[in-house]
Amino acid sequence: MCGIFGIFNHSEASNIAYLGLHSLQHRGQESAGMVSTDGYSVYSHREMGLVSDIFDEPTLEKLRGNAAIGHVRYSTAGSSDIKNAQPFLVEYAKGPLAIAHNGNLTNAKIIRDELQNYGSIFQSNMDTEVIVHLIALSHENSTLERLISALRRVEGSYSLLLLTDKEMIAVRDPYGFRPLVLGKLKDSFVVASETCAFDLVEASYLREIEPGEILHITKDGARSFKPLKKAAPRFCIFEYIYFARPDSDVFGRTVYGVRKAFGRELAKESAIDADLVIPIPDSGISAAIGYAQATGIPFEMGLIRNHYVGRTFIEPKESIRHFGVKLKLNADHETVRGKKIVVVDDSIVRATTGRKIIKMLRQQGAKEIHFRVTSPPTQFPCFYGIDTPSRSELIASSHEVEEINTYMTSDTLEYLSIDGMKRAIGNGADSFSYNFCDACFSGHYPLRFPWGMELEQMELFVQDKK
Repeated sequence: MCGIFGIFNHSEASNIAYLGLHSLQHRGQESAGMVSTDGYSVYSHREMGLVSDIFDEPTLEKLRGNAAIGHVRYSTAGSSDIKNAQPFLVEYAKGPLAIAHNGNLTNAKIIRDELQNYGSIFQSNMDTEVIVHLIALSHENSTLERLISALRRVEGSYSLLLLTDKEMIAVRDPYGFRPLVLGKLKDSFVVASETCAFDLVEASYLREIEPGEILHITKDGARSFKPLKKAAPRFCIFEYIYFARPDSDVFGRTVYGVRKAFGRELAKESAIDADLVIPIPDSGISAAIGYAQATGIPFEMGLIRNHYVGRTFIEPKESIRHFGVKLKLNADHETVRGKKIVVVDDSIVRATTGRKIIKMLRQQGAKEIHFRVTSPPTQFPCFYGIDTPSRSELIASSHEVEEINTYMTSDTLEYLSIDGMKRAIGNGADSFSYNFCDACFSGHYPLRFPWGMELEQMELFVQDKK
């Protein structure tokens, strides 16, 4: 997961983009960058680290112009290294071109090998650079036409922002895997991964950029094109479960509302007698409220989060991920001592974090711990932009629920069913709930993977099971 933000036709473009990236920091904490233009030249700055540490006033002053795109990154393709930080900026025969990408191209290695055989030289090892090379090789007349030509060759998930010295282009892949929204700030167009970025910069939300849509923004306004092959939408379910901020509207629903609905459905499926419902903050809070409301069990914040520590799921190093549990969370002994507790979390990946949290709660005197998960068991890796580990590392791929419960040392463990998840998302509209990619739970991948493909994440080739 990454976050992208762009603004066109604003006198303080880089300052607005800085605020937008700050709102999207939860989507990536490895690196951040920005490219701006004044209509004649382009200016770039990228560093490893957090937005607030990278961009200070002198840096933003150097990012001149009335248009800017920015990116916060965590890696799914390409190592965590400054050479892979985005936006990726090149100078080619047609001028400067910057690109920011949220997603994962499933055929990137095949195209990259082909291009290198013809003499292309790559500056990074991220999949995004493949699009840049395809644009540079195109013989079409305009940036827009060259981009369309390039996108007809790539597969996978992509929400993109491109910037030249004269235009900004926003793109969403035909499946709509990753979110992308359009807004307006007075006379300026704004594009972002989530609507929470609009709230901070006081931009008005216009609409989602539709799956397969290309939005071409120039001084003359915005024009919409749909030149890509149509596909049935397959929105990423994990945006609701974990990644998006609860104050965002994603895929036509409020994240906070959907997470509360997850909790209510989970209560219907696996209610139990207890004294307290406590969330694992922050992404578990909304669902725990829904669970508590549905069962009538009091809600308490029995785990206190240190907000100066990053999200453990997206930290790139295993040592940081494991050590980060104690840095990030602490149990409130007065709240949990002697209590039968329902602990609500959004997902279980390896189960190591849950095991450490349960140990922490028991050390503080919890009498019983009943673990409830507001998503189904994660059994399959994601190849569309979520950094899940290989299948062998996903505990639910090789262990039954009761075995996971034993490993975690909880008294009971229950997951939300796939049907319950769909009911919560559907909100009465059954067809909407089937527009989601749930491959990480079901193994039903919307896209066929090219034979011979070798992504670092992929350990086996999976065909569409629909």
